[in-house]
Amino acid sequence: MLSIIIPTLNEEDFLPRLLECLRNQSFRDFEVVVADAGSTDKTRQVAASYGARLVRGGLPSAGRNAGAAAAKGDVLLFLDADVEFPHHQFLEAMMNGFLSQRLDIATTLITPLSDKSLDALFYGFYNSYIYATQKFMPHAHGFCIMAKRKWHQAIGGFDPKVLLAEDHDYAQRAAKAGARFGVLRGLRIPVSTRRFIRDGHLSTAARYVLCELHMWTLGSVKSDIFKYRFGYNKEQVKETAGH
Repeated sequence: MLSIIIPTLNEEDFLPRLLECLRNQSFRDFEVVVADAGSTDKTRQVAASYGARLVRGGLPSAGRNAGAAAAKGDVLLFLDADVEFPHHQFLEAMMNGFLSQRLDIATTLITPLSDKSLDALFYGFYNSYIYATQKFMPHAHGFCIMAKRKWHQAIGGFDPKVLLAEDHDYAQRAAKAGARFGVLRGLRIPVSTRRFIRDGHLSTAARYVLCELHMWTLGSVKSDIFKYRFGYNKEQVKETAGH
């Protein structure tokens, strides 16, 4: 069985679209676990209406770990609430790729849920980078990570002490422990551009370039130097919620 784990905080606008995508997938052997960090909107009601199991979450690392602890599957798929699947066979293709490439930890390339050329440009640079570095410095973005449960448990899950890029830290610790990491070939998951809308393209890019330099030179980010905050102001990101 596959367990799909989604950390949430006030995601009533995005979560229904993802859950509807999952409902319509050709691959059916999965459960959905929503790890909610105390939403004050209708996130929990939405999750329950789609038959998802609810557990208490927290910041992304804590939420993913809580969801994994409650999950029943041998393979875990961590998704963020603001992703969507491009077609009904996407989950099946992910599972087939995970098995055929003989991976223990995997991610996909990404594509923006936007028709703006600037978004495509930034996502394109990011795709090129994670693909080029996958063999020696894995990057597995938190909005789409597939992992065998045994490896998740072997490394103690996501490190809650890592305050930014905890997803990349997760993949790199797994690879260092012996897990086989790879980017699933031929797959791109659509992701919202609300981070760009909230923080701006240049500011977002600068933050992650500096974060990457920190990881290369000083290790994972365990201080609040980059002021990361979980969650989004709905007024700031309403443009991407109604694409």
